[in-house]
Amino acid sequence: MSMSRARVARRIAAAAAYGGSGIGLLGGVAVGLVLTELSLAKRVVGGSESGPPRADGRYGFAFARRTGQPPLRLAFLGDSTAAGQGVHRPSQTPGALLASGLAAVAERPVDLRNVALTGAQSTDLERQVTLALDDPEQPPDVCVIMIGANDVTGRMPPAQSVRLLSEAVRRLRESGCEVVVGTCPDLGTIEPVYQPLRWIARRLSRQLAAAQTIGVVEQGGRTVSLGDLLGPEFAANPRELFGPDNYHPSAEGYATAAMAVLPTLCASLGLWPEEAPETRDEGILPVAKAAAEAAAEGGTEVTAARGPWARLLRRHRPSEAGAEPPTPAPSPPPLAH
Repeated sequence: MSMSRARVARRIAAAAAYGGSGIGLLGGVAVGLVLTELSLAKRVVGGSESGPPRADGRYGFAFARRTGQPPLRLAFLGDSTAAGQGVHRPSQTPGALLASGLAAVAERPVDLRNVALTGAQSTDLERQVTLALDDPEQPPDVCVIMIGANDVTGRMPPAQSVRLLSEAVRRLRESGCEVVVGTCPDLGTIEPVYQPLRWIARRLSRQLAAAQTIGVVEQGGRTVSLGDLLGPEFAANPRELFGPDNYHPSAEGYATAAMAVLPTLCASLGLWPEEAPETRDEGILPVAKAAAEAAAEGGTEVTAARGPWARLLRRHRPSEAGAEPPTPAPSPPPLAH
């Protein structure tokens, strides 16, 4: 089965690179049904009328006084998950959680700028990258991108989605910025979506996540799978890990996702031991096979090796490692504009 997923992901990525719509696993009628139900589910759950809390600012002030090092610059791009839709305090957003965690590991302050937009599809990434790179003298040190769910529900061809993401990663890498992408989450966890369409939603999500991984790795970025991480755990504890709208993660859900992304974020800057005890190095695999395996297991990192090869790292989930989510700094003031 993983080889079949790998072939489909590779075909989508090839279509993204060379033009075309890509090849999916599912017939048009089935896809139409599941996307219609997902759209209805979004209306049923409604969502928060207020926007996500603004968390831009500096984290880890104490480290500036202690070490005197300049702050790292962290940019966040993507959709409502990247923006932190569904929580009420800035400190609960994934950007704040990761900025706090990065500051603690690096022992230096971190300046967070979040340009993610609720409801965004990958078509918005060009605008967001331009915002993130608006100061050519001080590009971000690292960018985190979370995107893909709205591409699926909006019926965007997966090859187009991957092409747009790959272009965003290329621009960021050319500016000297490291890039970590949290791939498409598992839409099969949304409660108002019922079987058998729940299974189809999961398949569509994983198919896109695997293809995203190929496109990102080929441009020199790293990916972390959020799909399965937000699958069984969210399905088992929906009241704890989904927010009040049953569509966006709760504070606990965002903390779970942040714990999955933090090691890869730190590793991209050379701040995380590659032989950390909670890491299982699965070795060097063809990039498509690594992408397919990562899409099926949350918290799995894929990074480029030589040529058409990639390294697959399976990191223990927070519940397995007994770790606590990173403790956020007090809510910072907004950046001046």
